[in-house]
Amino acid sequence: MRKSRWIGVGLTVSALVLSGCSAGPAGTNVAQDTKAPLELWTRTTPGGAGEQATKRLAEAFEKASGFKVQVTAIFDDFETKLAQRAAQRDLPDIVMNDVTQVGTLKSQGLVREIEQGKIKHAAELTEQALKSNQTPDGKLYGLPYSAQASALLIRKDWREKLGKSVPQSWPELVDLAKAFTTGDPDGNGKNDTAGLNATLSTKRGYASWYFSNFLWAAGGDFITEAGGGKYKPSMSTPESVAAVQWFRDLGCKDNVIQPGSVTMPTPATNETFEAGKAGLYVVGPYLLPRFDKALGKDKYEVVPMPKGAKNADVLAEGLSIYMMAGSPNQAGQDAFGDFAISADGQKIGMEGETAFIVQLPVNKNVDIAQVRPDPRWKTYAEIYAKSGHYAPSIPNWTPVRQDTADTVSALIADCKLDTKAELAKLDTKLTTTLQQQGISAS
Repeated sequence: MRKSRWIGVGLTVSALVLSGCSAGPAGTNVAQDTKAPLELWTRTTPGGAGEQATKRLAEAFEKASGFKVQVTAIFDDFETKLAQRAAQRDLPDIVMNDVTQVGTLKSQGLVREIEQGKIKHAAELTEQALKSNQTPDGKLYGLPYSAQASALLIRKDWREKLGKSVPQSWPELVDLAKAFTTGDPDGNGKNDTAGLNATLSTKRGYASWYFSNFLWAAGGDFITEAGGGKYKPSMSTPESVAAVQWFRDLGCKDNVIQPGSVTMPTPATNETFEAGKAGLYVVGPYLLPRFDKALGKDKYEVVPMPKGAKNADVLAEGLSIYMMAGSPNQAGQDAFGDFAISADGQKIGMEGETAFIVQLPVNKNVDIAQVRPDPRWKTYAEIYAKSGHYAPSIPNWTPVRQDTADTVSALIADCKLDTKAELAKLDTKLTTTLQQQGISAS
Protein backbone atom coordinates (compact mmCIF):
# COMPACT_ATOMS: atom_id res chain seq x y z
CA MET A 1 0.00 0.00 0.00
CA ARG A 2 1.42 3.36 -0.98
CA LYS A 3 1.62 6.04 1.68
CA SER A 4 -1.26 8.51 1.48
CA ARG A 5 -0.29 11.99 0.43
CA TRP A 6 -1.82 15.45 0.19
CA ILE A 7 -3.20 16.13 -3.28
CA GLY A 8 -5.30 19.25 -2.85
CA VAL A 9 -8.63 17.75 -3.90
CA GLY A 10 -11.90 16.79 -2.27
CA LEU A 11 -14.60 14.34 -3.32
CA THR A 12 -17.96 16.12 -3.60
CA VAL A 13 -20.36 13.64 -5.22
CA SER A 14 -20.40 10.00 -6.22
CA ALA A 15 -19.18 10.88 -9.71
CA LEU A 16 -15.68 12.19 -10.29
CA VAL A 17 -16.30 15.82 -9.39
CA LEU A 18 -13.42 17.21 -7.41
CA SER A 19 -12.17 20.68 -6.65
CA GLY A 20 -8.87 22.09 -5.47
CA CYS A 21 -8.65 23.02 -1.79
CA SER A 22 -5.09 24.33 -1.60
CA ALA A 23 -4.01 27.94 -1.49
CA GLY A 24 -1.12 27.11 -3.78
CA PRO A 25 -0.55 25.05 -6.93
CA ALA A 26 -1.54 21.41 -6.67
CA GLY A 27 1.10 19.28 -5.00
CA THR A 28 3.54 22.08 -4.13
CA ASN A 29 3.79 21.11 -0.44
CA VAL A 30 4.58 17.44 -1.05
CA ALA A 31 8.08 16.36 -0.05
CA GLN A 32 9.95 15.19 -3.14
CA ASP A 33 11.83 11.91 -3.47
CA THR A 34 13.36 11.10 -6.86
CA LYS A 35 13.74 7.48 -5.79
CA ALA A 36 10.01 7.01 -5.19
CA PRO A 37 8.55 4.55 -7.71
CA LEU A 38 6.06 5.97 -10.17
CA GLU A 39 2.60 4.45 -10.14
CA LEU A 40 1.18 4.58 -13.66
CA TRP A 41 -2.44 3.90 -14.57
CA THR A 42 -3.40 3.28 -18.16
CA ARG A 43 -6.96 2.98 -19.42
CA THR A 44 -6.75 -0.31 -21.26
CA THR A 45 -7.80 -3.93 -20.82
CA PRO A 46 -5.76 -5.77 -18.15
CA GLY A 47 -3.63 -8.46 -19.73
CA GLY A 48 -4.26 -7.12 -23.22
CA ALA A 49 -2.01 -5.74 -25.93
CA GLY A 50 -2.23 -2.19 -24.57
CA GLU A 51 -0.94 -3.24 -21.18
CA GLN A 52 1.90 -5.19 -22.78
CA ALA A 53 2.94 -2.18 -24.86
CA THR A 54 2.76 0.18 -21.87
CA LYS A 55 4.96 -2.12 -19.84
CA ARG A 56 7.42 -2.31 -22.71
CA LEU A 57 7.62 1.49 -22.79
CA ALA A 58 8.00 1.65 -19.00
CA GLU A 59 10.80 -0.91 -19.04
CA ALA A 60 12.67 1.04 -21.72
CA PHE A 61 12.21 4.21 -19.68
CA GLU A 62 13.52 2.54 -16.53
CA LYS A 63 16.59 1.33 -18.38
CA ALA A 64 17.27 4.77 -19.85
CA SER A 65 16.55 6.86 -16.74
CA GLY A 66 16.82 4.74 -13.60
CA PHE A 67 13.32 5.74 -12.44
CA LYS A 68 11.06 2.85 -11.45
CA VAL A 69 7.53 2.51 -12.85
CA GLN A 70 4.66 0.29 -11.71
CA VAL A 71 2.06 -0.16 -14.48
CA THR A 72 -1.60 -0.84 -13.71
CA ALA A 73 -4.10 -1.44 -16.51
CA ILE A 74 -7.75 -0.59 -15.78
CA PHE A 75 -10.62 -0.46 -18.26
CA ASP A 76 -13.93 -0.96 -16.48
CA ASP A 77 -14.97 1.84 -14.10
CA PHE A 78 -11.68 3.67 -14.63
CA GLU A 79 -13.08 7.07 -13.60
CA THR A 80 -14.80 5.62 -10.52
CA LYS A 81 -11.59 3.99 -9.33
CA LEU A 82 -9.68 7.20 -9.91
CA ALA A 83 -12.28 9.04 -7.83
CA GLN A 84 -11.83 6.53 -5.04
CA ARG A 85 -8.09 7.11 -5.02
CA ALA A 86 -8.68 10.85 -5.02
CA ALA A 87 -10.93 10.49 -1.98
CA GLN A 88 -8.10 8.60 -0.28
CA ARG A 89 -5.73 11.47 -1.15
CA ASP A 90 -3.51 8.97 -2.94
CA LEU A 91 -3.63 9.48 -6.70
CA PRO A 92 -1.34 7.51 -9.00
CA ASP A 93 1.61 9.56 -10.23
CA ILE A 94 0.80 9.23 -13.94
CA VAL A 95 -2.41 8.53 -15.83
CA MET A 96 -2.52 7.66 -19.53
CA ASN A 97 -6.00 8.37 -20.87
CA ASP A 98 -7.99 10.17 -23.57
CA VAL A 99 -7.09 13.75 -24.48
CA THR A 100 -10.73 14.74 -23.96
CA GLN A 101 -10.11 14.35 -20.20
CA VAL A 102 -7.68 17.27 -20.01
CA GLY A 103 -10.29 19.92 -19.23
CA THR A 104 -12.09 17.75 -16.71
CA LEU A 105 -8.96 16.69 -14.83
CA LYS A 106 -7.67 20.26 -14.74
CA SER A 107 -10.94 21.74 -13.47
CA GLN A 108 -11.14 19.04 -10.80
CA GLY A 109 -7.67 19.82 -9.50
CA LEU A 110 -6.37 16.33 -10.19
CA VAL A 111 -3.46 17.27 -12.43
CA ARG A 112 -0.65 19.74 -12.17
CA GLU A 113 0.40 22.14 -14.88
CA ILE A 114 3.23 20.88 -17.04
CA GLU A 115 6.11 23.31 -17.39
CA GLN A 116 6.96 22.95 -21.05
CA GLY A 117 10.50 24.16 -20.51
CA LYS A 118 11.21 21.12 -18.33
CA ILE A 119 10.15 18.72 -21.10
CA LYS A 120 13.08 18.69 -23.50
CA HIS A 121 11.28 16.96 -26.36
CA ALA A 122 8.15 19.11 -26.11
CA ALA A 123 9.64 21.29 -28.85
CA GLU A 124 9.44 18.28 -31.18
CA LEU A 125 5.67 17.80 -30.76
CA THR A 126 3.44 18.66 -33.68
CA GLU A 127 1.54 21.88 -33.09
CA GLN A 128 -1.75 20.06 -33.63
CA ALA A 129 -1.09 17.48 -30.91
CA LEU A 130 0.34 20.00 -28.46
CA LYS A 131 -2.61 22.37 -28.82
CA SER A 132 -5.05 19.55 -28.11
CA ASN A 133 -3.64 19.27 -24.59
CA GLN A 134 -3.80 22.97 -23.77
CA THR A 135 -6.66 24.54 -21.88
CA PRO A 136 -8.20 27.80 -23.19
CA ASP A 137 -5.72 29.83 -21.11
CA GLY A 138 -2.88 28.32 -23.16
CA LYS A 139 -1.46 26.27 -20.29
CA LEU A 140 -0.43 22.65 -20.71
CA TYR A 141 -2.04 20.01 -18.52
CA GLY A 142 -1.30 16.89 -20.52
CA LEU A 143 1.37 15.57 -22.87
CA PRO A 144 0.14 13.94 -26.09
CA TYR A 145 1.76 10.61 -26.84
CA SER A 146 -0.54 9.20 -29.52
CA ALA A 147 -2.87 10.66 -32.13
CA GLN A 148 -5.43 9.30 -34.54
CA ALA A 149 -8.12 10.39 -36.96
CA SER A 150 -10.99 8.71 -38.77
CA ALA A 151 -10.82 7.26 -42.26
CA LEU A 152 -13.38 5.44 -44.38
CA LEU A 153 -13.05 1.67 -44.49
CA ILE A 154 -14.67 0.12 -47.57
CA ARG A 155 -15.22 -3.50 -48.43
CA LYS A 156 -13.12 -3.35 -51.57
CA ASP A 157 -14.25 -6.75 -52.80
CA TRP A 158 -17.89 -5.66 -52.58
CA ARG A 159 -17.21 -2.35 -54.31
CA GLU A 160 -15.39 -3.94 -57.20
CA LYS A 161 -18.00 -6.69 -57.58
CA LEU A 162 -20.72 -4.04 -57.95
CA GLY A 163 -18.62 -1.93 -60.34
CA LYS A 164 -18.48 1.11 -58.05
CA SER A 165 -15.73 3.71 -57.61
CA VAL A 166 -14.28 5.04 -54.38
CA PRO A 167 -16.70 7.83 -53.31
CA GLN A 168 -15.43 11.38 -53.71
CA SER A 169 -18.54 13.19 -52.44
CA TRP A 170 -21.41 12.60 -50.04
CA PRO A 171 -23.87 11.76 -52.86
CA GLU A 172 -21.41 9.12 -54.08
CA LEU A 173 -21.06 7.83 -50.53
CA VAL A 174 -24.84 7.43 -50.29
CA ASP A 175 -24.93 5.72 -53.69
CA LEU A 176 -22.32 3.19 -52.59
CA ALA A 177 -24.11 2.62 -49.28
CA LYS A 178 -27.35 1.89 -51.15
CA ALA A 179 -25.57 -0.54 -53.47
CA PHE A 180 -24.08 -2.39 -50.50
CA THR A 181 -27.53 -2.58 -48.90
CA THR A 182 -29.57 -3.78 -51.89
CA GLY A 183 -27.06 -5.26 -54.34
CA ASP A 184 -26.25 -8.52 -52.51
CA PRO A 185 -22.51 -7.70 -52.46
CA ASP A 186 -21.60 -10.87 -50.57
CA GLY A 187 -23.40 -13.02 -53.14
CA ASN A 188 -25.32 -15.17 -50.67
CA GLY A 189 -28.70 -14.38 -52.20
CA LYS A 190 -30.01 -12.83 -48.99
CA ASN A 191 -30.95 -9.27 -48.07
CA ASP A 192 -28.61 -9.23 -45.05
CA THR A 193 -26.03 -6.51 -45.67
CA ALA A 194 -26.01 -2.82 -44.76
CA GLY A 195 -24.24 0.09 -46.36
CA LEU A 196 -23.00 2.14 -43.42
CA ASN A 197 -21.78 0.69 -40.15
CA ALA A 198 -22.50 3.28 -37.44
CA THR A 199 -22.01 3.42 -33.68
CA LEU A 200 -25.12 5.27 -32.49
CA SER A 201 -25.54 4.07 -28.92
CA THR A 202 -25.96 6.66 -26.18
CA LYS A 203 -23.48 4.75 -24.00
CA ARG A 204 -20.48 6.97 -23.26
CA GLY A 205 -21.79 9.38 -25.90
CA TYR A 206 -20.91 7.08 -28.81
CA ALA A 207 -23.54 8.54 -31.16
CA SER A 208 -22.06 12.02 -30.80
CA TRP A 209 -18.53 10.67 -31.15
CA TYR A 210 -19.39 8.92 -34.43
CA PHE A 211 -21.59 11.67 -35.86
CA SER A 212 -18.87 14.31 -35.37
CA ASN A 213 -17.19 13.00 -38.53
CA PHE A 214 -20.19 14.22 -40.52
CA LEU A 215 -21.13 17.30 -38.47
CA TRP A 216 -17.78 19.03 -38.84
CA ALA A 217 -17.48 18.17 -42.54
CA ALA A 218 -20.82 19.90 -43.11
CA GLY A 219 -19.65 23.08 -41.37
CA GLY A 220 -21.70 22.45 -38.23
CA ASP A 221 -20.52 22.15 -34.65
CA PHE A 222 -21.63 21.11 -31.18
CA ILE A 223 -20.56 24.38 -29.56
CA THR A 224 -18.81 27.41 -31.04
CA GLU A 225 -16.22 29.64 -29.42
CA ALA A 226 -17.51 33.17 -29.04
CA GLY A 227 -14.28 34.80 -27.84
CA GLY A 228 -12.70 35.22 -24.45
CA GLY A 229 -12.93 31.52 -23.68
CA LYS A 230 -16.72 31.62 -23.91
CA TYR A 231 -18.90 29.30 -26.02
CA LYS A 232 -22.40 29.16 -27.41
CA PRO A 233 -24.42 26.09 -28.46
CA SER A 234 -24.45 25.38 -32.20
CA MET A 235 -26.61 22.33 -32.85
CA SER A 236 -29.56 24.40 -34.12
CA THR A 237 -27.57 26.43 -36.64
CA PRO A 238 -28.52 25.88 -40.33
CA GLU A 239 -25.27 23.96 -40.95
CA SER A 240 -25.77 21.62 -38.00
CA VAL A 241 -29.44 21.06 -38.77
CA ALA A 242 -28.59 20.20 -42.38
CA ALA A 243 -25.88 17.77 -41.24
CA VAL A 244 -28.22 16.02 -38.80
CA GLN A 245 -31.01 15.81 -41.36
CA TRP A 246 -28.69 14.39 -44.02
CA PHE A 247 -27.33 11.80 -41.61
CA ARG A 248 -30.79 10.99 -40.29
CA ASP A 249 -32.04 10.36 -43.81
CA LEU A 250 -29.45 7.58 -44.15
CA GLY A 251 -31.41 5.66 -41.57
CA CYS A 252 -34.96 6.95 -41.94
CA LYS A 253 -35.24 7.25 -45.74
CA ASP A 254 -32.38 5.41 -47.41
CA ASN A 255 -32.28 2.58 -44.84
CA VAL A 256 -28.54 2.05 -45.33
CA ILE A 257 -27.47 2.03 -41.65
CA GLN A 258 -27.09 -1.39 -40.03
CA PRO A 259 -30.06 -2.66 -37.97
CA GLY A 260 -29.76 -2.01 -34.24
CA SER A 261 -27.27 0.84 -34.65
CA VAL A 262 -28.88 2.94 -31.90
CA THR A 263 -28.07 0.29 -29.29
CA MET A 264 -24.61 -0.58 -30.55
CA PRO A 265 -21.45 0.62 -28.77
CA THR A 266 -18.16 0.22 -30.61
CA PRO A 267 -17.47 -3.46 -29.75
CA ALA A 268 -20.73 -4.57 -31.39
CA THR A 269 -20.17 -2.29 -34.39
CA ASN A 270 -16.69 -3.68 -34.89
CA GLU A 271 -18.12 -7.19 -34.91
CA THR A 272 -20.73 -6.17 -37.49
CA PHE A 273 -18.08 -4.98 -39.94
CA GLU A 274 -15.76 -7.95 -39.52
CA ALA A 275 -18.70 -10.36 -39.81
CA GLY A 276 -19.43 -9.05 -43.30
CA LYS A 277 -22.74 -7.43 -42.39
CA ALA A 278 -21.81 -3.85 -43.39
CA GLY A 279 -19.58 -2.41 -46.09
CA LEU A 280 -18.61 1.09 -44.94
CA TYR A 281 -17.12 2.07 -41.58
CA VAL A 282 -15.73 5.42 -40.43
CA VAL A 283 -13.15 4.60 -37.76
CA GLY A 284 -9.58 5.07 -36.56
CA PRO A 285 -6.47 3.01 -37.40
CA TYR A 286 -6.44 0.93 -34.23
CA LEU A 287 -8.71 -1.68 -35.81
CA LEU A 288 -6.49 -2.48 -38.78
CA PRO A 289 -4.73 -5.47 -37.15
CA ARG A 290 -8.06 -6.90 -36.04
CA PHE A 291 -9.76 -6.52 -39.40
CA ASP A 292 -6.69 -7.80 -41.25
CA LYS A 293 -7.00 -11.01 -39.26
CA ALA A 294 -10.78 -11.32 -39.47
CA LEU A 295 -11.33 -10.24 -43.08
CA GLY A 296 -7.93 -10.23 -44.76
CA LYS A 297 -6.09 -7.12 -45.93
CA ASP A 298 -7.21 -7.68 -49.50
CA LYS A 299 -10.91 -7.53 -48.62
CA TYR A 300 -11.10 -3.89 -47.53
CA GLU A 301 -9.43 -0.55 -48.24
CA VAL A 302 -8.66 2.61 -46.27
CA VAL A 303 -9.45 5.96 -47.93
CA PRO A 304 -10.08 9.54 -46.79
CA MET A 305 -13.66 10.50 -46.07
CA PRO A 306 -15.25 12.23 -49.07
CA LYS A 307 -15.66 15.99 -48.77
CA GLY A 308 -18.83 17.15 -47.07
CA ALA A 309 -20.76 20.37 -47.62
CA LYS A 310 -17.84 22.44 -46.31
CA ASN A 311 -14.70 20.33 -45.92
CA ALA A 312 -13.39 16.86 -45.16
CA ASP A 313 -12.90 17.37 -41.41
CA VAL A 314 -13.04 14.19 -39.36
CA LEU A 315 -12.73 13.38 -35.70
CA ALA A 316 -9.19 13.61 -34.37
CA GLU A 317 -8.43 11.98 -31.06
CA GLY A 318 -5.44 11.25 -28.96
CA LEU A 319 -4.05 9.80 -25.78
CA SER A 320 -2.29 11.89 -23.20
CA ILE A 321 0.03 11.54 -20.25
CA TYR A 322 -1.27 13.34 -17.17
CA MET A 323 1.02 14.35 -14.31
CA MET A 324 -1.27 13.78 -11.35
CA ALA A 325 -1.28 16.22 -8.46
CA GLY A 326 0.49 15.36 -5.23
CA SER A 327 3.24 13.17 -6.63
CA PRO A 328 6.36 12.89 -4.46
CA ASN A 329 8.39 12.40 -7.64
CA GLN A 330 7.60 15.21 -10.04
CA ALA A 331 11.04 14.86 -11.62
CA GLY A 332 10.16 11.28 -12.47
CA GLN A 333 6.80 12.34 -13.87
CA ASP A 334 8.46 14.84 -16.19
CA ALA A 335 11.14 12.37 -17.20
CA PHE A 336 8.60 9.72 -18.17
CA GLY A 337 6.55 12.19 -20.20
CA ASP A 338 9.68 13.45 -21.93
CA PHE A 339 10.78 9.91 -22.80
CA ALA A 340 7.35 8.89 -24.11
CA ILE A 341 7.17 11.82 -26.56
CA SER A 342 10.78 11.52 -27.73
CA ALA A 343 11.48 9.93 -31.09
CA ASP A 344 12.82 6.82 -29.34
CA GLY A 345 9.82 6.58 -27.02
CA GLN A 346 7.39 7.05 -29.89
CA LYS A 347 9.01 4.28 -31.90
CA ILE A 348 8.87 1.93 -28.91
CA GLY A 349 5.19 2.75 -28.50
CA MET A 350 4.58 1.92 -32.16
CA GLU A 351 6.33 -1.45 -32.13
CA GLY A 352 4.49 -4.67 -32.80
CA GLU A 353 1.70 -5.84 -35.08
CA THR A 354 -0.96 -5.63 -32.37
CA ALA A 355 0.68 -4.69 -29.05
CA PHE A 356 1.24 -0.97 -29.59
CA ILE A 357 0.01 2.15 -27.82
CA VAL A 358 1.03 4.85 -30.30
CA GLN A 359 -1.32 4.96 -33.27
CA LEU A 360 0.08 7.99 -35.11
CA PRO A 361 3.26 9.64 -33.80
CA VAL A 362 3.04 13.09 -32.22
CA ASN A 363 6.78 13.74 -32.56
CA LYS A 364 7.40 15.52 -35.87
CA ASN A 365 10.77 13.82 -36.22
CA VAL A 366 9.15 10.38 -36.54
CA ASP A 367 8.24 9.31 -40.08
CA ILE A 368 5.44 6.78 -39.83
CA ALA A 369 6.37 5.32 -43.21
CA GLN A 370 9.75 4.34 -41.81
CA VAL A 371 8.29 2.65 -38.73
CA ARG A 372 5.22 1.16 -40.42
CA PRO A 373 5.79 0.62 -44.17
CA ASP A 374 2.11 -0.31 -44.66
CA PRO A 375 0.79 2.62 -46.79
CA ARG A 376 -2.56 2.56 -44.99
CA TRP A 377 -0.91 4.03 -41.91
CA LYS A 378 0.48 6.87 -43.98
CA THR A 379 -3.04 7.49 -45.28
CA TYR A 380 -4.24 7.88 -41.72
CA ALA A 381 -1.34 10.19 -40.88
CA GLU A 382 -2.13 12.42 -43.85
CA ILE A 383 -5.81 12.55 -42.91
CA TYR A 384 -4.90 13.54 -39.36
CA ALA A 385 -2.56 16.30 -40.52
CA LYS A 386 -4.94 17.73 -43.13
CA SER A 387 -8.41 17.10 -41.72
CA GLY A 388 -8.14 16.10 -38.07
CA HIS A 389 -10.57 18.01 -35.85
CA TYR A 390 -10.29 17.76 -32.06
CA ALA A 391 -13.09 18.44 -29.61
CA PRO A 392 -12.46 21.70 -27.72
CA SER A 393 -10.66 21.64 -24.36
CA ILE A 394 -13.50 22.95 -22.21
CA PRO A 395 -13.71 22.20 -18.47
CA ASN A 396 -15.87 19.12 -19.07
CA TRP A 397 -16.60 17.80 -22.56
CA THR A 398 -18.47 14.71 -21.31
CA PRO A 399 -21.93 16.29 -20.77
CA VAL A 400 -21.77 18.01 -24.16
CA ARG A 401 -20.98 14.73 -25.85
CA GLN A 402 -23.61 12.84 -23.86
CA ASP A 403 -26.43 15.32 -24.49
CA THR A 404 -25.75 15.41 -28.22
CA ALA A 405 -25.50 11.62 -28.33
CA ASP A 406 -28.89 11.30 -26.66
CA THR A 407 -30.48 13.57 -29.27
CA VAL A 408 -28.76 12.14 -32.35
CA SER A 409 -29.52 8.58 -31.31
CA ALA A 410 -33.16 9.44 -30.62
CA LEU A 411 -33.56 11.10 -34.02
CA ILE A 412 -32.33 7.96 -35.75
CA ALA A 413 -34.43 5.67 -33.56
CA ASP A 414 -37.66 7.64 -34.00
CA CYS A 415 -38.13 8.97 -37.52
CA LYS A 416 -41.29 10.85 -36.50
CA LEU A 417 -39.44 13.36 -34.36
CA ASP A 418 -38.99 16.90 -35.65
CA THR A 419 -35.30 17.51 -36.36
CA LYS A 420 -35.29 21.28 -35.82
CA ALA A 421 -37.39 21.08 -32.67
CA GLU A 422 -35.19 18.41 -31.10
CA LEU A 423 -32.00 20.30 -31.92
CA ALA A 424 -33.46 23.48 -30.44
CA LYS A 425 -34.14 21.56 -27.21
CA LEU A 426 -30.59 20.24 -27.34
CA ASP A 427 -29.15 23.74 -27.60
CA THR A 428 -31.12 24.72 -24.52
CA LYS A 429 -29.48 21.84 -22.63
CA LEU A 430 -26.06 22.80 -23.96
CA THR A 431 -26.57 26.40 -22.83
CA THR A 432 -27.23 25.17 -19.30
CA THR A 433 -24.14 22.96 -19.43
CA LEU A 434 -21.95 25.83 -20.61
CA GLN A 435 -23.37 28.10 -17.89
CA GLN A 436 -22.64 25.49 -15.23
CA GLN A 437 -19.04 25.35 -16.42
CA GLY A 438 -18.75 29.15 -16.44
CA ILE A 439 -17.97 29.35 -20.15
CA SER A 440 -21.32 30.38 -21.63
CA ALA A 441 -21.37 33.40 -23.94
CA SER A 442 -24.94 34.15 -22.89
